[in-house]
Amino acid sequence: MKRSCTSKRCTAAAGAAMAALTAAALTLPSAHADSAAPRQLSSPQASELARQISAELGADSAGTYYDAGSGRLVVGVLDEGAAARVRAAGAEPRTVRHSAAELASAQRTLKSDASIPGTAWAVDPRLNKVVVTADSTVTGARKDRLDKVVASLGDKVAVKRTAGTFRPYIAGGDAIWGSGVRCSLGFNVTKGGKPYFLTAGHCGNASQTWSATQGGAQIGVTESSAFPGHDYALVRYTSSVAHPSAVDLYGGGTQDITKASEATVGETVQRSGSTTGVHDGQVTALGVTVNYEEGAVEGMIGTSVCAEPGDSGGALFDGDTALGLTSGGSGDCSAGGETFFQPVPAALQAYGAQLP
Repeated sequence: MKRSCTSKRCTAAAGAAMAALTAAALTLPSAHADSAAPRQLSSPQASELARQISAELGADSAGTYYDAGSGRLVVGVLDEGAAARVRAAGAEPRTVRHSAAELASAQRTLKSDASIPGTAWAVDPRLNKVVVTADSTVTGARKDRLDKVVASLGDKVAVKRTAGTFRPYIAGGDAIWGSGVRCSLGFNVTKGGKPYFLTAGHCGNASQTWSATQGGAQIGVTESSAFPGHDYALVRYTSSVAHPSAVDLYGGGTQDITKASEATVGETVQRSGSTTGVHDGQVTALGVTVNYEEGAVEGMIGTSVCAEPGDSGGALFDGDTALGLTSGGSGDCSAGGETFFQPVPAALQAYGAQLP
């Protein structure tokens, strides 16, 4: 069994969304503004600018992603007018074929006609397509059904296969212990001035009480959980166990967490969990729909970070920023794989929770 971690070491703080950048204008310049070279941005800066540009351009925007190598935010656009506004805002425009509305329509068709267990889909702004991933269980009639729907959507959709099986990462073992299950504790929060923590919803569904060690004293009770649909749970502390605002880095150190924010495609992130410790990777997609056998979960963060059973609920973060709670995926940390995360801001909003 891999090394366990206590709630004292595995938990971290999450909080309100990041304040708007002082260097970015609240509204985009007009298309007649002087052209400017794309600005070099950190991933949190790119995330904030992406939200501003997407809101201002509306239907004229066709997705954004962060190019970590150049430090630039890339924005898909449909015409030169939108491209000029993107350049003036400090981002790099890229002319694409399909609008955000077209790709959203393709996702609605997939939801209505191809919600097949073992599939997941999201818009890939780099490809300007909806990418559908099918796991090893999508064979026979399931595959035929998926192929038919995908064919009807033409070049707006691409399909890839994964050798693993999409599943929530829950298991019997160590770390935070429930009734015959174990997960990882995510981020500490407060609600009404009282201490709580966030973990995965499928963990909250599986157990009402939690301990820091196998067979140990109770430290918390599940107050609310949501899965499928979403994948978050709120657990109320029932003991005086310490709950620092830090993520365990499994090398003797910790990472302080001071805020929560939305992730950005292309952002480099880390995940901490009780089974496999800390691993890193990139955000590959936002707004992912994952069709587990238990039901569909929407609005997820897709990543190239690995995870294994027992890592569920653990922290996804970028520096001092909380991003997500480990949900599930395919593969492992030996062969690699992909992992989906519940965004933290949505969980905070759902429960009216804040930083401790």
